[in-house]
Amino acid sequence: MPPNPTPILLLTRPEPASRRFAADLAHLDLEVLISPVLRIVPVAHDAARLAAARGLVFTSINAVPAAGAGRGRPAICVGPATAEAARAAGFDATEGPGDAARMMPMLDGLGQGWLHPHGAHVAKALPVPDMVVYDQLPEPLDAAARAALAGTAPVILPLFSPRSAHILSGQSAGARAPLWLAPISPAARDAWQGPAARLAVAPTPDAEGVLSAIGQLLAAEQST
Repeated sequence: MPPNPTPILLLTRPEPASRRFAADLAHLDLEVLISPVLRIVPVAHDAARLAAARGLVFTSINAVPAAGAGRGRPAICVGPATAEAARAAGFDATEGPGDAARMMPMLDGLGQGWLHPHGAHVAKALPVPDMVVYDQLPEPLDAAARAALAGTAPVILPLFSPRSAHILSGQSAGARAPLWLAPISPAARDAWQGPAARLAVAPTPDAEGVLSAIGQLLAAEQST
């Protein structure tokens, strides 16, 4: 009997985030395809209000470029990558636990003058005045990703948000390849409307949790 084909990891976040995530899986020696299903586009916003904010709450690295120079202002950031970007922009960044829901205790008692710049689509509203600074526009999968979905090797699909899960499930509806899903949360799992051969929900709603879910999927393959 021929051996099972090696799974392909298909990453659909914007390319910089996908490359950071792929680096954490380099030891697994998987074929990695990157084909973003969302494109980040800046939108018109009140830059003066943003520049005057006493402190900022960043729930995505994509909001940091809109904030301009940090000038030593405090910033509460969802996780390490966002905190690193905020520090590079000159903010005094505090690193959060990895997702917006678990940031909530960090936002108690912030007082006046704080602002939450974010994208047009958010998974969770925060108790902080907010401002939309970018949009996330759907993008079609590229030819290499479509070929993987039409093949016979399993395709591992991390699902990093309910919106990307919904978009990707529509583009994967006719997939021939077995799809192994690693949703970041139950909400992302529930947004999936396509086929699924295997599924492991991340134990924590962050990148580390998704890495753990991928490990579970690969361990299940080794045990069969």
